[in-house]
Amino acid sequence: MSKARMRGGDYLALLAVALLTLIGILAETALNVTYPELAQVFQISLDITQWLTAGYLLMVTIMMGTTAYLLKRFPAKRLQLVAALLFIVGDVGSALAMNFPVLMVSRLLQAMATGLSTPMFFHLIFTLVPREKLGAMTGVAGMVISFAPALGPTYGGWLATVWSWRAIFWFVLPVALISLWLGQRFITATPAKQPAHFNLASFLALALAMFTWIYALSMIGRFGFTGLFYWLLVLALALYGFFIYLNFRGATPLVDLRIFQHLAVSLDGLTYFCLQFINIGLSLVIPIYAQYTLHASAFISGAILLPGTLVGAVMSPLAGALADRVGFAVPVIGGSCLLTLGAAGFFFGQAQLTVLKMTLLFVVLRAGFNMAFANTISNASTHVALQNTADVSSLFNMLQQLAGATGVVFLASLMALFENQGTGTMAMRTYAGGRIDFGLTFSLALIVFGTALVNYHFQAHRSAQTE
Repeated sequence: MSKARMRGGDYLALLAVALLTLIGILAETALNVTYPELAQVFQISLDITQWLTAGYLLMVTIMMGTTAYLLKRFPAKRLQLVAALLFIVGDVGSALAMNFPVLMVSRLLQAMATGLSTPMFFHLIFTLVPREKLGAMTGVAGMVISFAPALGPTYGGWLATVWSWRAIFWFVLPVALISLWLGQRFITATPAKQPAHFNLASFLALALAMFTWIYALSMIGRFGFTGLFYWLLVLALALYGFFIYLNFRGATPLVDLRIFQHLAVSLDGLTYFCLQFINIGLSLVIPIYAQYTLHASAFISGAILLPGTLVGAVMSPLAGALADRVGFAVPVIGGSCLLTLGAAGFFFGQAQLTVLKMTLLFVVLRAGFNMAFANTISNASTHVALQNTADVSSLFNMLQQLAGATGVVFLASLMALFENQGTGTMAMRTYAGGRIDFGLTFSLALIVFGTALVNYHFQAHRSAQTE
């Protein structure tokens, strides 16, 4: 499937893209704890401010819709150059922004860079790393893309408290410059020998579908579940269907959706979506809940996520190495079990939650998440041909970013609905909104656990039939 042996330059090539992916995903959530300050600085409402995160995630997802084509059409070295330059320009623009539109546009440039670098990271892993080391290396990749968004609120809260929210951008600029140099020095991977034409109509349908989907969910916080919300939801689903139709009708599909003909890949896709929904959604909900209900400071609210983030960072490569030895079933099913236990603690123990208890529960949840997350995409990659690994990378990274955007907007909107239309103190209204959010994430954790059991039972049964 891949090279028999890696060179030193291959590791540095992976490091270049890993660094850009790390700071790109870190930027997704780093502003979450600064929303009240930014709303005051730019004289905008909080529901407008949330688009700094939701818009970022949405643009990342839209860009990922192009990467299956781009990775087949252009050298990875050139794509890394474009991604690094986009991030640097967007980062400096964000740090210097004097109004909200400039900050928003700059954030979108950073998001475009992240949308390129994240699938590129996995694609280079799938093409450079030997099969016997794939689990460990994708475990490292999983650590990067799951560690960064959970670390973001802690990182952003600390810098905003000690210096300024603008320091959030200045501190990652040197990392972007290092990534640029390493990538242009060491990336040598070439694109697949496939003539490709970009399916513009399919791409536009997908972009419109995702925007309509996220916009519909964002309306809940201010207006509730109105008729317009349901109409927009139906329109989004219709646009997704239209995207699928156009994708198969074009001479060259935007992404090869035929990979989902494999049941294992489809089940992995559902698992991947739900895992990231929980991860990114709770990374937003927990700091808000801690501030309004537990009356914790912005820094403490963001720091609640730090121990779980660190444990997850350690767990991810260990779980990948375990998968290399015993297969993907053990870490994915075991991780799903821990994830469900952590989510159950938030839901059933909400009345007794404290800062310490939330911190411990998030440790359990993140340990389970990181055991399952990267191994899920690794498992999917083993069920497709080598030429389709770019499609696995692109589609699964689109899924996880769309899941993150959906989680952020939907959970934040549900909480905002109770805060805006509920009764009692702000703490009581946030508690009620949190009850719904914790219940939803627990339900999704049960889906992850059940899907993992079905998936690996099917794979074991199929393997036994072929022997």
